[in-house]
Amino acid sequence: MSNSGNKQLELWKQYSDTKDPAIREKLIIEYSHLVKYVAGRLNIYFGSNVEYDDLVGFGVFGLIDAIDKFDVNKGVKFETYASLRIRGSIIDSIREMDWVPRSLRQKNKELEKVYWEIENELGHSASDKEVADKLGISIDDFYKLINDVNLSSMISLEEFMEQNYEVGVDLPNMNREDRPENYVEMTELKEILGDSISKLPEKEKTVISLYYFEELTLKEISAIMKVSESRISQLHTKAILRLRGKLARHKSILKE
Repeated sequence: MSNSGNKQLELWKQYSDTKDPAIREKLIIEYSHLVKYVAGRLNIYFGSNVEYDDLVGFGVFGLIDAIDKFDVNKGVKFETYASLRIRGSIIDSIREMDWVPRSLRQKNKELEKVYWEIENELGHSASDKEVADKLGISIDDFYKLINDVNLSSMISLEEFMEQNYEVGVDLPNMNREDRPENYVEMTELKEILGDSISKLPEKEKTVISLYYFEELTLKEISAIMKVSESRISQLHTKAILRLRGKLARHKSILKE
């Protein structure tokens, strides 16, 4: 085991035995990089709406909660457990602030539908101008709308994933024998999602690949693609709108 691993194990033993606040403080410092990483990834949804430092602040509460509730004897990796708690803490904080008005959620749904309708009708990825024209708005208003629904896309996608349709994830609570129809549906949706990703415009496909499969942060993706963070955020939003529009349509077909 590395020196870092030994140090962490020793801190956990001490904290488990004593619950000393000073030891907890050391654990918070030891795992603070997790908060920065999760905040850096979630930052892709916010554009200029929320400061990165605010996300880190929200995430720290999740880390503290994870440290207090973690059972070192259960054999679960703390990093995995804490990352979920940190992510949940950030999203809960955003929800509590109610930064996503109902009108934006409706706009999000409308955009998903428009993307799907254009692409289904024309057989190619809808351009920005095609979407703007169908919505009856200028291209500048379209870009403003994309920036506005960014945050709504995060909440919407989070809720979608909670329904057990996250790409590339084997869900521990999914018992194939108990829920075969759910498993078949999820498998089919994963295939549809994979196919839909392959048909995304090249830059959007790159963003999705780097974000969901390479698990990079917004800043890292921006550096690799040599475009601004706000542009990466915009490409991500458009890709998510396309994918959710297709998945929602296929999901409704599967339910019929």
